[in-house]
Amino acid sequence: MSKEQSHTNDSAGSEAPSVSLWQIVGSICASFFGVQSSKNRERDFKSGKAGQFIAVGVAMTAVWYLGIYLVVTVVLEQAR
Repeated sequence: MSKEQSHTNDSAGSEAPSVSLWQIVGSICASFFGVQSSKNRERDFKSGKAGQFIAVGVAMTAVWYLGIYLVVTVVLEQAR
């Protein structure tokens, strides 16, 4: 094995583990409330992929607004 291949393998093994779906959801929930520990923030920026956080954030925002819409619709129907 050449030095170049050895260096490539060593750097691949030292990568930080990727962020799980539940960790992404937890980080997005924390961002909804404006709280996040610095440890988790650093983990997200070092190990996470922006596209994953954006996709989960957009989906959770859509679910949030759909939930509010449904609650308001039910309340207004009950008020008639």
